[in-house]
Amino acid sequence: MAYTAADVKKLRELTQAGMMDCKKALDETDGDFDKAVELLRVKGAAKAAARGAERETSAGLVAASGNALISLLAETDFVAKNEAFVAAAQQIAEAADTHKVGDAEALKAIALGEKTVGEVVQDLAITIGEKIELGQVAYFEGTTTVYLHKKASDLPPTLGVLVEYTGDEAAAKQAAQQAAALKAQYLTSDQVPADVVESERDVLTKKTLEEGKPEAAVAKIVEGRIGAFFKEIVLLDQESVFEAKKSVKQVLDAAGTTVTRFARFEVGA
Repeated sequence: MAYTAADVKKLRELTQAGMMDCKKALDETDGDFDKAVELLRVKGAAKAAARGAERETSAGLVAASGNALISLLAETDFVAKNEAFVAAAQQIAEAADTHKVGDAEALKAIALGEKTVGEVVQDLAITIGEKIELGQVAYFEGTTTVYLHKKASDLPPTLGVLVEYTGDEAAAKQAAQQAAALKAQYLTSDQVPADVVESERDVLTKKTLEEGKPEAAVAKIVEGRIGAFFKEIVLLDQESVFEAKKSVKQVLDAAGTTVTRFARFEVGA
């Protein structure tokens, strides 16, 4: 079956494959346009899988919609600011919010137009030519606010914090900004896993002994340092960046606001 230059052009526009790849596909399928499309998609998927095995997704963006926050990952900042990439990320965030999905694997199965979210991500990787992955996903049922942060003016947001709260939105927004700036990992000290606390306690005990502190005082010193450790990683225990000498909890309490949970996604961290 013969094909024309117009067929090659149409195939390239549809699949975003290179001109020579389009010609080879039409040659291999004897000019059958539909088979050529399928062949290019299969080859593109194979290339994307090969890239996935050897490359890292250290760039990308975060996107939010309603009560949902997602991260979409790529290899380079160049792709992260690609219009198609940015638009797809926003659509995926909207799908997470619409379908109330807070799990990445579950979100991949959700329909987005005629395809699933997973297929949209895969097609992006094939079209753009980089490894692309759906990263983290969060969805909260309650009242939420979100803070998105750009590390460079020419790039999309790469850091996002979604906060679920009751009370004053401005206070909750400040809590989101606090979590973004000081890299909070947990809401309360009770949420810090026991193994994390014990590992830190072990390190601090060894460090305290190496400092030559009296053995009888080591346990008390270590517990004090564990408290300082919590103030670094626990949001409510952190010193507020908005009001000096007050904890985040004290600031929230004064505003009649309670943060019930939060999610912090940072691309490349």
